[in-house]
Amino acid sequence: MSHGEATRLIAVRHGETAWNVEARLQGQLDIPLNERGLEQARRTAHWLAEDCPDVVVSSDLARAQATAQAIASFNRIPLELDAGLRERSFGGFQGMTHTEVSERWPELSARWKSRDPEFAPGMNGDGESLTAFYARCIEATLRIAERHEGKTVVLVAHGGVMDCLYRAATRVPLDAPRIWQLDNAAINRLLHTSSGLTMVGWNDTSHLDLNAPTLDESADKMPVAAALAARTD
Repeated sequence: MSHGEATRLIAVRHGETAWNVEARLQGQLDIPLNERGLEQARRTAHWLAEDCPDVVVSSDLARAQATAQAIASFNRIPLELDAGLRERSFGGFQGMTHTEVSERWPELSARWKSRDPEFAPGMNGDGESLTAFYARCIEATLRIAERHEGKTVVLVAHGGVMDCLYRAATRVPLDAPRIWQLDNAAINRLLHTSSGLTMVGWNDTSHLDLNAPTLDESADKMPVAAALAARTD
């Protein structure tokens, strides 16, 4: 980014899937949202209306696309897909639980859990190392931010991508243990300037109280209507 305006980034992890519930590694496999995930996506779409976002940019995997489509449709804004925002590939580990991986390949599992940045998961190292994954998704994020300079951009991606964004914004190294939350459909706020990424807010789930009355088209009528009326496109 040259010396232009800051870009507001609202990073959203996709809604819940059945494999999230089972703690099964999805990686780059295409797993759809479950019913809870669809409701989470809808609530997120309503909540973000007050931010008046300009565009949604999403991973091209189905669970992210469905979440992003809900946001884009409700807010009447364009949806772009970017494969650079895909989840990390776990190679042959994909489709398994952490327990299954540790039982079948204890040595590989131990190295994986140690967060060795150069370790490529999978039986034959056919997955993506943390180093390669981080480079891919941060490059994509910076490219998107620069393309939409000065705008409010909703990024819809995955838990691993959210982790990389957190580390980039807070300068936490890849091999440091994760001690922050990465909830499904949580809202994470960052700024992109010529200095890079800066953290504004993290893992906001206040919109996801599924015990509250279900949102319909009249829910939050005043703030949502006001936000949409403020748009010029």
